[in-house]
Amino acid sequence: MANFSPDEKLQAVIRYQNGSESMKSIAKSIGLHHTVLLHWIRQYEHHGEEVFKKRYTPYSVQDKLDVLNHMKEHGTSIRETAAVFNIASHSTILSWQRSLELHGIDALQPKKKGRSSMRKDPKQLNDQKPVEGSVEALQKEIELLRMENAYLKKLNTLVQNKEKSPNKTKRK
Repeated sequence: MANFSPDEKLQAVIRYQNGSESMKSIAKSIGLHHTVLLHWIRQYEHHGEEVFKKRYTPYSVQDKLDVLNHMKEHGTSIRETAAVFNIASHSTILSWQRSLELHGIDALQPKKKGRSSMRKDPKQLNDQKPVEGSVEALQKEIELLRMENAYLKKLNTLVQNKEKSPNKTKRK
């Protein structure tokens, strides 16, 4: 689906409100499904021209619950609710609804965006080092020595097997 500028969306809505063209003919002429145009019209009716300006809105848990409760109490459709609350896509509300049904209110908490850091927190590094001479420190040292021992045994076995096996490739 093509991206439409705010002016193009506004022009399509105004063409519909003038009454000279049907919703389906306008939608077909600009190459979009008539339900999308209907969504634009509903948004325009509820919020005016400001609705078509690009924006990013972070929604709190309470905002999400308000939207879902409004939809439930008034029996409005997901698309109509999106228009009333000026939410750009009805699929956003649908995902909130599914998350709430499957995982409860905690699923509506906003999630941190982006990639997590690979660096460890300095506090965690200090907390993980056991005190020298303590039981945990000695157990950790034993575990490291056992791992080192197992590695060296495996390496020794591989070297011995390599010396025993004859070279099967002949050079010409």
